[in-house]
Amino acid sequence: MSDVSSDNRRLHWQRSSKLTYVILAIWFVFGFVVPWFAKDLNAGSFLGFPLGYYFIVQGSLIVFVLLIVVHNLLQDRIDEECGMSDE
Repeated sequence: MSDVSSDNRRLHWQRSSKLTYVILAIWFVFGFVVPWFAKDLNAGSFLGFPLGYYFIVQGSLIVFVLLIVVHNLLQDRIDEECGMSDE
């Protein structure tokens, strides 16, 4: 990795940090903003649980796992394009 130019390192850092900020923004929305409005859905129920609670518990878990997978795939692509890949 020592033969990587400083321009590639700077581009890698810019793209990696932008990706991280986007992922954190999505995480914030699904971790704090969406649960804030879950009480509006609690009028209904699903499997005996309030609907808002069910959506938040199941939906947030799915979104968080997908965020991990997407972040890793996109970061690998950034690493390859900037010459910072392990392979």
